[in-house]
Amino acid sequence: MKKKLFIFSNESIHFEDNKFYCDNLDLKSTPEGLNKNFEINLFGRKSVIKRSHEIKIKKIQIFNNIISYVSSAIAASKDQNAKFLIISISPYTFLVALLIKLLGKKPIIYLRSDGYGEYKAILGKIGPIIYHLMFSISAAISHLISCRHYILREKKGKVLSPSQLDSTWLRQPKNTEIKDFKLLYVGRVRVEKGIYSLAELIRNKRDIFLTIVGAEKGKFYGINQSNINIHATQNNKIKLIKYYDDHNIFILPSFTEGHPMVLLEALARRRPVIIFDDIKHVIGDKKGIFVTKRNFLSLLGTLNNIKKNYKKIQKDMRKNKLPTNKEFIDRFVKLIGEF
Repeated sequence: MKKKLFIFSNESIHFEDNKFYCDNLDLKSTPEGLNKNFEINLFGRKSVIKRSHEIKIKKIQIFNNIISYVSSAIAASKDQNAKFLIISISPYTFLVALLIKLLGKKPIIYLRSDGYGEYKAILGKIGPIIYHLMFSISAAISHLISCRHYILREKKGKVLSPSQLDSTWLRQPKNTEIKDFKLLYVGRVRVEKGIYSLAELIRNKRDIFLTIVGAEKGKFYGINQSNINIHATQNNKIKLIKYYDDHNIFILPSFTEGHPMVLLEALARRRPVIIFDDIKHVIGDKKGIFVTKRNFLSLLGTLNNIKKNYKKIQKDMRKNKLPTNKEFIDRFVKLIGEF
C-alpha cells in the first residue's frame, strides 16, 4: 500500500466540470509524478478564475479562506502514518507548518524560489522582514528541500534540480536566424516577474518584438504596445515548443528566481537566454545564458552580441547537460523517503 503524502500549496486552483485546474505547471506535474509512489492529497486555495492545466490526481481539496484551509490541515495531520509536504512559504503554508509541528509531526518544506526577493518585489522593504520571520521559524521546525543551495541561507537541507524536460523537449530544434529580435517570455504576468519593467525597456522599439505566454484567461494586464503580443498559458506541450522554436531569443526578466524551468526549456530548444543581473546565480555551468543590466543600452548590447554570434552560441549550447523530469521526480521520491 502506498504511503499517504499530504501536499499543501498556496497556489490557486479552479474547479470546473469535476476537474481541477492550475496555472503553475509545477503544481500539476510534481504531484502527478509523486503520485506514482505516494497516495497524494493536494490542498490549495480556491480560484473563481479559470486556469490552464488540469491536475490529474484523485484527491484535491480547495478552500475559500485561511480558516477552512488550516482546519483541513489539522484534520489531515491526525494521520499518524502520513508525510506532509509544503510547497513554498506563504502565510497560509506557514500556519500549516506550525500546526503540523504542534501536533507532533515534522513537515517537509520544498522551496522553489527565493522568498526574500519575491516579498521585496511585492511588498517593498518590509517584504524581506516578513519573509525572514516565516523562513526562520519554518527552517527550525521542518525538513528543508530546495532547488538551490543559496535559498537555504546556510540552513540544513537537501537540494534537487526541478525539470519538465522529456524526450519531446530534447528533439532536434527548428533552425532559425536573427533578422528582427523575436523575444519570448513564458511565465506569469506579475510585477515580481519583471515583465512590466521589460515592457518599458522595449517601448517604441520597432525591431524588437516580445511574445508573452502565460496570461490568465479574461484578465487585463495594462500592457498595450504594438511590439508586444500576450497569449494565454499554453498547456499543450507541442504548441508550447512551437512558441520557443518560432522565436530566436528567450528572455527572463524576473527580479528573483530559484531554478526557472522555462530556462531549461529554452536551452533544450537551443534558444539563447537573456537574464538580468538580479538572477545571474541561475547560470551555473549552463552555456547560452547572457546577463544584462536593467537598462535599454545594456539590453541592446546583449541582443547585438547574440545576433553577431548566434550560430556559435547555439553550437556551444549542445554541450549542456540538462536534467529531465524523470530524474527530478526520482530524486524527490528518494529525499522524501529519507525524512
